[in-house]
Amino acid sequence: MKFTLSTLAELTHTEFKGDEKTALTNIATLEDARAGDISFVSNPKYKRQLQSTQASVVILSAQLAEQYAGNALISKDPYLTFAKVVRLFNPSKKQLASIHPTTVIDETATIAKHVNIAANVVIEKGVNIQEGVQIGAGCVIGENSSIDQNTRLNANVTLYSDSQIGKNVIIHSGVVIGADGFGFVLQDDKSWYKILQIGNVVIGDDVEIGANTTIDRAALGSTKIANGVKIDNQVIIGHNVQINEDTIMPGGSLVAGSTRIGKRCQIGGGVAIAGHLEIADDVMITGRSMVTNSLKSAGVYSSGITTEENSKWRRNAARFRSLDKMAKQLNQLEKSFIKTQEKENTNGE
Repeated sequence: MKFTLSTLAELTHTEFKGDEKTALTNIATLEDARAGDISFVSNPKYKRQLQSTQASVVILSAQLAEQYAGNALISKDPYLTFAKVVRLFNPSKKQLASIHPTTVIDETATIAKHVNIAANVVIEKGVNIQEGVQIGAGCVIGENSSIDQNTRLNANVTLYSDSQIGKNVIIHSGVVIGADGFGFVLQDDKSWYKILQIGNVVIGDDVEIGANTTIDRAALGSTKIANGVKIDNQVIIGHNVQINEDTIMPGGSLVAGSTRIGKRCQIGGGVAIAGHLEIADDVMITGRSMVTNSLKSAGVYSSGITTEENSKWRRNAARFRSLDKMAKQLNQLEKSFIKTQEKENTNGE
């Protein structure tokens, strides 16, 4: 693809400065960029590289553009503009409608006319697949599942029975949707009795689910992922969890059963959220935090200890183990001090 600076400004609804006819054929980092490349700066710590970059155009904020002598695409949000430019240079390739001869399709399944199904896919009875769906090699679509328009399953995705997938969803390789939730009850105080998981999973529109993520089916009812949710790789979502619109979850996050997460939440990487909790709308939880109580109002929440030099960490860890004892001693000292003050006041009278 090839664009001029002025054309990119028009397509991304931004302003520009410099030579409007500058031709651009590629996107690169500031460090690697050469003539014909466009780059960007969204993090101020990289602005020092502006002086040495060979990029023909750089996407910048208005403030940085004033400090830069070269051609610039000027944006209120350079990172968002960069994302739009990447899409312009890499348009989606239209897939031709085809079904590979090795695909196994139950005779009761309903398959729309314009779909693309790769090799060794298994589609079980009662499945409904709508127009524009793409299914990668080795996928398994369980009984009575449905996939709505223009959704893409990459290779080796497994949908257990009764899974419902919305429109324009992207599901990456290795994802398992609808496996049994982790439900067991102790019987006779000695063994675990399995609780049948007879619900399903419902995925809304415009959702993206990263590689090797698992979303468990509900024990009863549905595990629900609402419209616009973005889930990274290797995330675990337990049974009956509900994640509401436009929430984002980076890699390694864990959500235990029956927890409800609000709209527009940002859950950091490696966050663990206990079961049966309520997370309000617009909550941000920083990476590696452990959430054991409901968060009932918007805001930023954190837990855990940041990395520090080992000898200092060991001293702090030892003191942490003594924290309860120290708190009791402090309470005793406080009470003793109050009694002493009261006695002195009495004697003074």
